[in-house]
Amino acid sequence: MTRPNILLITADQWRGDCLGAVGHPTVRTPHVDALAAEGTLFTRHYATCAPCSPARASLYTGLYQMNHRVVWNGTPLDHRFDNVARAARRAGYRPTLFGYTDTAPDPRVHHPNDPDLASFEGVLPGFAQRQALAEDDKPWLSWLAERGFDLCDPARIHHVAPEEGQAISLNPTRYGPDETQTAFLTGEFLRWLGEQEAGQPWFTHISYLRPHPPFAVPEPYNRMYAPGEGPGYARGQSPAAEAGMHPFVAAMQAFQTVDSFIPGATGRVMDLSAEDFDRIRALYFGMISEVDAQLGRLWAGLRDQGQWEETLIVFTSDHGEMMGDHWMLGKGGFFEASYHIPLVLRVPGKGGGRVEAFTSAADIMPTLLEAMGVDPLHHPDGRSLMPFTAGEAPADWRDAALWEFDFRSLLGAAGRAAYGLGSEQCVLVTLRDDTHAYTHSPGLPPALFDLADDPKTLINVAGEKPETRLAMAERLLSLRARHSDNTLANRLVWEG
Repeated sequence: MTRPNILLITADQWRGDCLGAVGHPTVRTPHVDALAAEGTLFTRHYATCAPCSPARASLYTGLYQMNHRVVWNGTPLDHRFDNVARAARRAGYRPTLFGYTDTAPDPRVHHPNDPDLASFEGVLPGFAQRQALAEDDKPWLSWLAERGFDLCDPARIHHVAPEEGQAISLNPTRYGPDETQTAFLTGEFLRWLGEQEAGQPWFTHISYLRPHPPFAVPEPYNRMYAPGEGPGYARGQSPAAEAGMHPFVAAMQAFQTVDSFIPGATGRVMDLSAEDFDRIRALYFGMISEVDAQLGRLWAGLRDQGQWEETLIVFTSDHGEMMGDHWMLGKGGFFEASYHIPLVLRVPGKGGGRVEAFTSAADIMPTLLEAMGVDPLHHPDGRSLMPFTAGEAPADWRDAALWEFDFRSLLGAAGRAAYGLGSEQCVLVTLRDDTHAYTHSPGLPPALFDLADDPKTLINVAGEKPETRLAMAERLLSLRARHSDNTLANRLVWEG
């Protein structure tokens, strides 16, 4: 295959089970499903960490959090690391960004007065940003205003009319289905695509915000799914029952407030009723279908421009979403829903079908570098997925998924003091294989779940199964030892 166009698409906070192609009984994603039918669908793909900045650091560098050390939104990404955009430039591409990368810059290579140091929403080094979409939505709001949209109160753009008798309203947003942030970025990409010269390969990253909260969506998506429609939740009888499982679960319940997810709402997430969660999930499903519809528009644009057969497409997310599991929303902690994410890899001329092996967000960078024909400048923790697209299973492939959550910034100084934890103790490291999920923390008790007997991870058996816990701990220790940085470790200076 000649050097392809490369299109890296992320849809923020999209759960890995929310695809028709993987068998979700409710949510409809025909356009991602169609991409999966042409390419390779990875059903057990996992983020390496959360929230956004740490997860994206792994996606872009091919490193686990233990090595890139971006532990929270706003933690700088060390300037020395290679990344997909820098590698694309070495390959002769001009990597172009639509949206955001949430890359806090390394302050050691910036002047203290540099305004880029005022936000975690920096741009990954190497990218040329064609269209920004920061947290303040200003480019999108300006676009709406140009279309004649009334922006009398921009701060309330996602607020919807209340619904009588309900804490969670299913009423639509004031903006329509062709006026969403997703539609805005898709249109800007298609306009840019029409400017490209024939025969000149391109590298583009489209970073969609949705289905990240706030959970609000226009017609018809706001009522596309009925509350309660969908699979059962992975959760105990009540938030109180969950809190006794592990100290961190109780901490998460204490910190989560509804206003982080629903515009204008108040109170704690743990106080939401089962019906409230059902209504939020219906909105979330609708947001996924809204993004999928815009992806269909994007696929059509590539075909109209004659670029479909020359374009390698990666569709994935940065991290997952609890969406009612364990009576939580958002991402973080050690439960699988926060880290299981979708991945479809479509390579022109290849179709690897369905892959059940454990794959990681750290695999994306080495995969794209192989497609571009360049070597990384550091030793990635991930491995290329390209053999899977030819129906081949690479030798000695991993037999488990690893994810980490560093919660020092979540607790803050006061919270750390209350729990008696130092910053370096505020870490959860999870190893999940076919039979067990084990979480180790230097400052909190371990957690162990027997997935055969307890697939919804409701019963922490760390105290009842010490031999299994020890075996998993030893595997985790070995894995971490194998992933010490080997960038220069396997050479001697006099060997050239």
